[in-house]
Amino acid sequence: MSYDVPRTDDEVDPTLAGTEGSPLWEVFIRADRGLNHVHVGSLHAPDAATALHHARDVYTRRKEGVSIWVVPSSAITATDPHDATDWFGSEHPYRHPTFYEIPEEVGHM
Repeated sequence: MSYDVPRTDDEVDPTLAGTEGSPLWEVFIRADRGLNHVHVGSLHAPDAATALHHARDVYTRRKEGVSIWVVPSSAITATDPHDATDWFGSEHPYRHPTFYEIPEEVGHM
């Protein structure tokens, strides 16, 4: 299931604005070893290599990142927020181990 984000009549489609045919890429950065990649934004680039270079220049400073992922926006499929209950309204409390305390020695998890 996927959906289109609604836009107002005067809002320009960000996948087309000033791109001159370049596809939209989603950028994910891992800030430190052991941590997960986090979505930091989007950019337009003609290919993956250029997208990586632009992502480095735009979204990292002072050697903050250790890894960058760029993914074509067209490759991402998302759920509809209106169907959140169907997807995330779990009746299974065992899926969320809130009863378990993580020792401090473990660090990020």
